[in-house]
Amino acid sequence: MTTYRMQYIRKIFTLIICLLLITSNITAKDSQAIKSQSDSTIIAYLKNCGIEISSNNQVEILRSGHDKFIDLFDEIRKAKHHIHLEYFNFRNDSIASCLFEILKEKVKEGVEVRAMYDAFGNTSNNRPLKNRHIQTLRENGIEIVEFDPLTFPWINHVFHRDHRKIVIIDGKIGYTGGMNIADYYINGLPKIGDWRDIHIRINGEAVNFLQDIFLDMWNKTTKQQIVGDIYYPYKNHIIEKIDSVKIAIVDRKPRHTPEIMRRAYAKAIESAEGKVQIINPYFTPTRIIKKAIKKAIENGVKVEIMIPGKSDIKFTPDAVMYTANKLRKKGADIYVFNGGFHHSKIMMIDSLYCTVGSTNLNSRSLRYDYEVNAFIFDKETTTELINIFEEDKTQSNLLTREMYKERGLFKRFIGWFAHLFTPFL
Repeated sequence: MTTYRMQYIRKIFTLIICLLLITSNITAKDSQAIKSQSDSTIIAYLKNCGIEISSNNQVEILRSGHDKFIDLFDEIRKAKHHIHLEYFNFRNDSIASCLFEILKEKVKEGVEVRAMYDAFGNTSNNRPLKNRHIQTLRENGIEIVEFDPLTFPWINHVFHRDHRKIVIIDGKIGYTGGMNIADYYINGLPKIGDWRDIHIRINGEAVNFLQDIFLDMWNKTTKQQIVGDIYYPYKNHIIEKIDSVKIAIVDRKPRHTPEIMRRAYAKAIESAEGKVQIINPYFTPTRIIKKAIKKAIENGVKVEIMIPGKSDIKFTPDAVMYTANKLRKKGADIYVFNGGFHHSKIMMIDSLYCTVGSTNLNSRSLRYDYEVNAFIFDKETTTELINIFEEDKTQSNLLTREMYKERGLFKRFIGWFAHLFTPFL
């Protein structure tokens, strides 16, 4: 072979290599663009719905009841101006007693303390607050009120309950997630074992929106007018940079934003491009959520759903299993958690963003009750939740056709029968 031919071949070879590198670079850029598209889609959707995205925030995952109450009580002790609490219920037990003792001390220091609980949530609690407990708290300077007291004929109070879990301290620190005030978040319950749940602490501008939610509910319930810049230190002020975590607080109000939560969930699932991971305790989603999951699967998205094997509500595991098995047939991976009762309400999308809050994926939360979720656009936070999901897989069984049939004909019938009532539960 001549020298000329050798040089020609080298040039052709070099050209091919360059073209491959350019193509590879373009593909990598395109892939990167695709990976960032799902979070951009949901951000645009939420903005279009009138939901603000705050960017100056810091988030901490509180992955157990122990972590939550240690952190919460510590921050309450540091409060200087006000403490606001909004819960579905305060169980009359050791944790609540400890909380109320700390709050009494804060009142003596001149701190404003306001607490709200749901009447139905309190009544359905096996250790409810009694009138004498409420009176004692009020005598000690704690303003505590009941949302929507139950009155005859009672049935008119079944829906539109306040299922939120919110704490705001000095307008700077906020808490939300799946936990009420109860010691079983630490000690578990005899019949179901450990009670698993997840909460978050937020420092930053997103706390403004939690404060809005609380004060709106408080003022409407009490007919007070608690307002003013003192409750919003991050509003209309030049503040120091806390962190760069973007957060959207999605608030479901039955008569004002009735569709926002289920549509936000559906949009997030539909726009996923790689993976959707969900942990939810009462997984009997509405039609729009099931449709979104099926569409994601059809688009090649890997969908993983973790449900508890045990529950604090009878027949719920059977209805959940029936629904989950239907989605298994469509291609979803269903993990049945056996390490106790998983009460967490979290979802991770494409390892890019996540949501944590009070919302169960059932009709009660998505169609009837007051709920709040934080949509967190942060890879680090999302990765931490994904790691929890992966850890909990080790205490879970992957649902298979054989496993479902092993439940027996009667249990499967109960699941089918129970699911008929899920539009109302």
